[in-house]
Amino acid sequence: MLKLIQNEWIKIIKRPGTIVMVALIILLVGATGTFVKYNENKKEQNIDQNWKQSLQVETAEYKKELKGLKDKNDIQRPFLERSIAINEYRIEHNISPNEKTNVWTFMDVSSSLIILVGLFTIIVSANIVSSEFNWGTIKLLLIRPFSRKKIIMSKYITSILFGFALLFTLFVFSNLLGLALFGTGSGNTSYLAYVDGHVEEQSRLLYSAKLYVMSFIQTFMLASMAFMVSTVFRNNTIAIGVSILLLTVGSTVTAILANFFDWTKFILFANTDLMQYVNGTPLVEGMTMTFSIIVLIVYFVIFLGLSVVVFSKRDVAA
Repeated sequence: MLKLIQNEWIKIIKRPGTIVMVALIILLVGATGTFVKYNENKKEQNIDQNWKQSLQVETAEYKKELKGLKDKNDIQRPFLERSIAINEYRIEHNISPNEKTNVWTFMDVSSSLIILVGLFTIIVSANIVSSEFNWGTIKLLLIRPFSRKKIIMSKYITSILFGFALLFTLFVFSNLLGLALFGTGSGNTSYLAYVDGHVEEQSRLLYSAKLYVMSFIQTFMLASMAFMVSTVFRNNTIAIGVSILLLTVGSTVTAILANFFDWTKFILFANTDLMQYVNGTPLVEGMTMTFSIIVLIVYFVIFLGLSVVVFSKRDVAA
């Protein structure tokens, strides 16, 4: 198995597109850092010195909105409860929301580039099997002394490891560039998390790590789906097209449906954002992290199971 994975890695690394993907991620992180640094002075000039009064007014408005919600399961309720709790905690502990730009805030900003990591991972996952059929090299691969299950699993593992490698590149480069441009900041730089109805301060490094890893869950699941579609239909265009469409609009459509139907919680995209539990704002009332993990495991087993079964039984005659 390790030899097969090593062989797949060599194939990916030798492709010019891989270098372009890594270069684009580094280039865009650099561009983001430059943009944030350029606007840093403007941001400092617009800092609200009377932030406590502003938060008090905002909190009063949130409480009024919360009181006016008739539906217990209204999607706005968790957001309002979290905002009120955090605002009151800031006022009580004198923690200004006007945090000066630092490595942690920059990493939060650069986390938006995870969607690019997702796009590249989907492309690799969709191509890694179908390209063997398109290039006619599948038969050369199958005559090697390895079972079909090992061959398909090596390709899947390689595509997911490639995604993690891109994510690690984004995380490390964002951290290093953030340190170089903005430093670690001063004062209280803890992340205020809303957990089980109360606010607690957490390490920003730990929060950033959770943000990057948990944001990758959706990419991981869509890459698994793209891998499955590509294996079943031998067509990378369908796999890439469907996966990218779901990557861009899947979460939005699911959030809209969640306003009307409780069964939305069983949809894949209602469960891919595990940060909703870190922030205390589940999409559907009653959802828990354990529930979402179980749902994700079920989808994962379906995606990978279909890939292995179809590839193992498929006739690869010329």
